[in-house]
Amino acid sequence: MAEASLPHRHFIVHKPFGYLSQFIGNPKNKKLLGDLHAFPAGTMAIGRLDQDSEGLLLLTTDGKMSEYVRSRKVEKEYYAQVDGRITPEAIAQLQQGGLLITHEKQPYQTLPCQARALTPAPAFPERSRRVRDDRHGPTSWVSITLTEGKNRQVRKMTAAVGFPTLRLVRVRIGNLHLGNLASGEVREVESFELA
Repeated sequence: MAEASLPHRHFIVHKPFGYLSQFIGNPKNKKLLGDLHAFPAGTMAIGRLDQDSEGLLLLTTDGKMSEYVRSRKVEKEYYAQVDGRITPEAIAQLQQGGLLITHEKQPYQTLPCQARALTPAPAFPERSRRVRDDRHGPTSWVSITLTEGKNRQVRKMTAAVGFPTLRLVRVRIGNLHLGNLASGEVREVESFELA
């Protein structure tokens, strides 16, 4: 008699700055997701946030769910703190798409996306390593919502329009919001309510 398979498990995480979005393969003793919580075997990150990025990260033991969330059917919204006061022209360039960025050594044109300046700036707590202070010039915040997700795409997009990203926080995946989840906090959920 075959054993019944265990139900899939799902987690919502606020990935802190300085952590890798992985569980194994620890180059130079970097901090990994498994350092935050004892996740069950077979847990995988759905998409990734690079080491310097923070925010909403979904984890699951369900490969089909992972594939769906990474598809172009699900929006991902990011708040980026950029160097300088972002201009309406730069926002329009981000929205229009067609920015040429490099992905896996191949040039890639971005798709149109939603972008807007954030005023006032979001009230995130200071991260573990401070971005910089006002002596180095002004910064501003922009919201960028994508349905694609190339490696370091938001950072490459803001740099392409002349406003390099200093801090990046993913705040939404579908209908799931980062909300008041504290940095490093993990919540197990029954399912992901994405639509």
